[in-house]
Amino acid sequence: EPHDMIIDKERDSLIICDRSNNRVVRWPRRNGTSGETIISNIDCNGLTMDENGSLYVTDFGKHEVRRYRRGESQGTVIAGGNGSGNRLNQLSYPRYVFVDRDHSVYVSEWRNDRVMKWVEGAKQGIVVAGDQGEGNGLTQLSYPQGVVVDQLGTVYVADQGGNQRIMRWPKGVTQGSVIAGGNGEGGQSNQLYG
Repeated sequence: EPHDMIIDKERDSLIICDRSNNRVVRWPRRNGTSGETIISNIDCNGLTMDENGSLYVTDFGKHEVRRYRRGESQGTVIAGGNGSGNRLNQLSYPRYVFVDRDHSVYVSEWRNDRVMKWVEGAKQGIVVAGDQGEGNGLTQLSYPQGVVVDQLGTVYVADQGGNQRIMRWPKGVTQGSVIAGGNGEGGQSNQLYG
């Protein structure tokens, strides 16, 4: 059940969330016949890397995001880590993670139907998308998945659930816009599925 993957250019390898095996593995990009476990005992769902080579990994079961600097095996909790819930210092089933140039972390939360931003060193996050209950309104998300953020702070989120759409949330707004899909699940040119 590999859920996410990134390329580590410096080491010319893939880093893979191997969820059902509760580990993160490094796999050579060329002539690789086996990988090595670099993080164990983690319910990994999403991961990303910053420009310093630090790895950010969501732990779906512990409701947290950890940062692993090069050589670290335990990592540091940088988002969530206060049990499952919807308070601003909690996450509920974090799925995917994105880190920007300022080392702020953006996390999609499967159960809270929102995307949170955690500024580096913060003890709680800021809602940047959703958090209006599950639904298909422009202020809502439904089991959000992948998340990326551009240089202007615009959040793009794969809003899977029953919505089957990609949404864009410019910085500071409370309502997003549909930029792809959103016409029910299916294979037509105006639809997405899963």
